[in-house]
Formats: sequence, structure tokens, C-alpha cells
Amino acid sequence: MTSAPSDPPQVIGIAADDLTGANDSLVQFAGAGWTSRLALGGLDSQRTGSTLATVTDSRALPHDAAGTVTADAVAQLLVACADRLYVKIDSTMRGSIPAQIDGALRAWRRNHVGAFAVVCPAYPAMGRTVDQGQLRVNGEPVESTSVGRDPVTPVSTSDLPTLIPGSRSIRLGAGTATEHAHRLGETAGMEGATVVVDAVTDADLGQLAAALSELGPRAVPVGSAGLAAALASRWGSDAGLPGRTGSTTSPAGQVLIVVSSLHDVSRGQAERLINESADDDLLVLRPTLADVRSRASALAWAAAQKLSVAQRATLLLSPTDRGSTPDALTGAEIAEGLSAIASVVLTDAILPQPDAAALVLMGGDGARAVLRETAAQSVVVSGALQEGVPVGVVDGGTAHGLRVVTKAGGFGNPDSLTDIVHQLCTSSPLSPEALP
Repeated sequence: MTSAPSDPPQVIGIAADDLTGANDSLVQFAGAGWTSRLALGGLDSQRTGSTLATVTDSRALPHDAAGTVTADAVAQLLVACADRLYVKIDSTMRGSIPAQIDGALRAWRRNHVGAFAVVCPAYPAMGRTVDQGQLRVNGEPVESTSVGRDPVTPVSTSDLPTLIPGSRSIRLGAGTATEHAHRLGETAGMEGATVVVDAVTDADLGQLAAALSELGPRAVPVGSAGLAAALASRWGSDAGLPGRTGSTTSPAGQVLIVVSSLHDVSRGQAERLINESADDDLLVLRPTLADVRSRASALAWAAAQKLSVAQRATLLLSPTDRGSTPDALTGAEIAEGLSAIASVVLTDAILPQPDAAALVLMGGDGARAVLRETAAQSVVVSGALQEGVPVGVVDGGTAHGLRVVTKAGGFGNPDSLTDIVHQLCTSSPLSPEALP
């Protein structure tokens, strides 16, 4: 089984299980010169040199539903002229990943017979590595970290072949891109088995990206923003796209932070921001589960608060209690209540001055709900405040032109959110990962 160099892609399609993860991948492509857009409404045909991401919200879905929504998303990306596909998954393997792979391949194979998936969730810059088929976070088996205790999608083992039944695990080692592409194809075999690939360093990811470029659309990459960065650089270079250089943000007058994630990391970052902020700089809103149980109760709670625009930032925290069966609420249901409260803050403090304001969204459910609340059509991803923290601009809806920052719950150090708010409230350079 041989491989031949493939023509460079003109349009990249990203099917992501989570909104914050989609943005984290888009920023990597923007940095390599691709025009990068997160679609929240319909998917239009894209022009050459574009990256288009769509969110399936499939992470917490059961297998059949996750496969169906992913297949539908990939089918739409094909209609939108995507000639390469990237399936964005959680870097710690949370959620319905085998189903997402199955659904993506089911749709992609309609145009690319014999396509197979190549999985590598490694993101060395954020401490995620894959060694001998084992996923580790900062050197620890993933199940022994807080991910193993995730209240919605816990991960019970670090063994990727166990997490993806029927997959085959390899390490590429020494060799050329053509040789590595040949080995990936041989490992997949005639039946198109999913191939799991080791990566401990960024160089390993670059090696894998080169092999995937050789294979062309026959190979469907599945990974986190780490592999996305390597592919963006490789595909952008192949397509002759110029990379981006540094720029500067303008300071925000008002910042609304919505934390829907229940991850230990994100909650700790929120508490650090509270402890480091003066009372007249930060307004903290902590609705209870009863307050967000319905849109009506959320709006009533918001109306009863002494909301003030005097503070530079407002922090809206999701309740940590999800309730007990049968009264338990899903993350998406809680996020809807949060978005109603956020709409009041947006109306009072943010939207009157969109050119000097910013929205920070931590957690995929909340990010999706808040953007839906504004009727946003898309987010044009333009830069990165720091690793794993994309920044973009809302396109369409009531928040059109508003700067928006997204962040996955499990990323960063204890000061990450504090640093983000400081960067937004002062004139600061964007990192070169991606810029307008």
C-alpha cells in the first residue's frame, strides 16, 4: 500500500464536539494564514484558504445520537466545499469519541471511499501526551487526574485502544513523511481501522502532520488543538498561505465572564480571580440551582440583583450542585438559565459599548448558550490571548462586533483567568498563533 503526495487543501472543515474546543482549533489555523470562522447558524460555501468549524455538542450524548449529529455535521461541511476534515475531540478523551469517529467516517466516506481515522489527542503545550498508547496529563495517567472525576464525562482509563475499541496503536519513529504515511495506511488495513498514534512532543505532532498531508483526504485526523496546530502549519505551508505576526488589542471597558464549566481547574481559576480582585473591580453573581431551573426563574433572579456597571468585570458562576434524580439538570439546561442572566448583564453593561467591551466564556455549554442568546451567526477567530485561549469577534445578532474569548474548563494554571481579565482590561499584544 503506497501513498502519493496530495494536493494542498483549499477549505478545511472542523467538526467539534464542544464550542470552546472548536475555537481553540480555529486559532491554530488562523495563525497559519487561514480565514477561520466558527459557524453558529447555517454553513455557507467557503472560499479558498478558509477554515470552517461547526459544533456538534456531542460530548455528553449517547453513542447513537453522537454518531448521528457528527455525521450530519460532516455532511454539511462537505456541502460547504470542505476538501479536508478535522475532527476536534477533547484532549483528555472525555465523552462520546468512538461515536464521533464513526459518524464522521460514515459521512466522509460518501465522498472519500476507504477513508480511515488517525487519532492523536496529544497537546504537549498543555501537558497532554500520548506514549505507548497511554494518555497522560502532566505525566499522570488521565484517569488519576480530575478528569477521572469529571461529573459529566469521566474518563476511566488512559489506554487509548480501550477507549476506542478496535483501534490500533503505533509510534511513527524515524522515517520520511512518505514512509510514515505508508505505515499509517498499512496499520489501518483494508478494513479501515482507526489508528492511534503516539506523540510526546510538538516535533512528534509535526511528524504526524507531514504524514497526514501525504495521505490527503483519505486520512481523517482526530485530535485536540495540538494536532490542529501542526496540521494548520503544514497545510498552510503546502497551500502557500502566509503566517500571521503580532498585533495589539484595545482595552475593554467592561468584561462579562460566564463560567459554566464544573471542572476543578476552572472553578479554582474563578476563585483566584475573586480573591485577587477588589470589590469595586469585580461583581460576582452566584445563582443557585433553583435560580437557573428555568428561563423565567433566571430572569427573575437577575432582576432582583443590584447589578452595577461600576465594576470593571462581572463574574457569573454556574451552580456546582446539579440536583438529585429525578430533579437533576443537565449542563445544557443549567447553561440556558445562565444565558438568560447573562443577557441582562449584556443589555445593561456590555452591548451599549461593544467596541470597548469583552465577553469571556469558560465551558462549552455556557459558551454555546450565551452566543445563542445573542443570535450570533458566527465567531471570526482572530487571535490567542495565551495558549488555549482564543479570541475573536461576534458576527451577526445583537452582540455583533463584540470581542469574545473562549476557554476550555480544564486548561491553564491557577492565574489563567486573572491574567485573561488583566489582558482584556489593558492594551496587550496578542500571541502570534492567530491574528486578523
